Amino acid sequence: MSRFLKDLSLPAIVAGFLAVLVSYSGPLAILFQAGASAGISDEMMTSWVWAISMGAAVSGIILSIWLKAPVVTAWSAPGTALLVALFPELSLNEAVGAYITAAVIIFIIGVSGTFDTFVRAIPKGIAAGMMAGILFQFGVGAFTAIETTPALAIGMLLSYVVFRRLFPKYTLVLLLIAGVILAVVLEGASLSGVRWSIAVPQFIAPEWNLGSTLSLAIPLVLVSLTGQFLPGMAILQGAGYPVRAKPIIGVTSLVSLPMAFFGGITTVVAAITAAICTGKDAHEDPSRRYVAGVFNGVFYLVGGLFAGTIVSLFTSLPAAFVAVLAGLALLGAIAGNLFAALEDVSHREASLITFIVTASGMSLFGLSSAFWGVVIGYGCYLVLNGSAGRK
Repeated sequence: MSRFLKDLSLPAIVAGFLAVLVSYSGPLAILFQAGASAGISDEMMTSWVWAISMGAAVSGIILSIWLKAPVVTAWSAPGTALLVALFPELSLNEAVGAYITAAVIIFIIGVSGTFDTFVRAIPKGIAAGMMAGILFQFGVGAFTAIETTPALAIGMLLSYVVFRRLFPKYTLVLLLIAGVILAVVLEGASLSGVRWSIAVPQFIAPEWNLGSTLSLAIPLVLVSLTGQFLPGMAILQGAGYPVRAKPIIGVTSLVSLPMAFFGGITTVVAAITAAICTGKDAHEDPSRRYVAGVFNGVFYLVGGLFAGTIVSLFTSLPAAFVAVLAGLALLGAIAGNLFAALEDVSHREASLITFIVTASGMSLFGLSSAFWGVVIGYGCYLVLNGSAGRK
């Protein structure tokens, strides 16, 4: 505890909060689409948000303190997207059974060490190209928002540049404050409709059958490993944290089991939001950035407690506010990954291909562009370099 208090810093706390803010804005919207497809009640939707928040909170706090690294966890956003097409034919009980099956399979893969071997086999440039491609869309989103809300987007962009020039250590803190003020003044955003209420989890009895296992559990394992754990581990290792996947996958999958009974989809290591907590904006000293991971979990705890309130809170702010905030907050991570992807001349072309494929957002056979970016880029790497070009 004494070390934690010593390492405590405002930038780390804000980075943790921003990571939660981004998660509750984009990926959470997919969860609500799935809930609408299933035709669930507001009480059940609240339970879903409570479960995914608590799963991310508990696993993130434990792993960040244990590994002394900013391990940010979240729910499987690609997995959540699978639900939209499956409901209402798939029942809530069958979905919970599939969540549990997926968590068990992911746990076995993680503790066996198979995933660590897979990650080590991927060249640094390929992994960086994949991450740059994933983050690229968020960077683009910050500027496409100018089309719909020019005053807010341009105002936040100018604020970012000024704060980066004058107060580089607190850029994100000041940008967050400035963005809220601009949203209220320029877009008429109001928080008057927000109501505080404590979440009440709803228990869901699981059901298992072959159909739900093949249609949800197995695809959920694939998209979680390729779309979340793969880029998430790449971010951590690329930021200088040589953590193994074994403890991370083990803890997140174990936490996923009890949360599933309340509608919580698989807990995974975060990919997009992790970049916010692993960069210099979280702290100049990499050894003290784990505090951002801890507070990311703390803010998830708060979000889970007030899950019934979280939707009205974020719908009160313009969508452009979160889009611009996320995009500008990830500029440093985008630049760092692009540099790492193109740094080694012998790997440059394969890494560039990885970046383009991933940034395209393509999906094939239910697998994400992050997976195909690595597969295609690594294939090009082998052809272009052969065994002699491997590092």
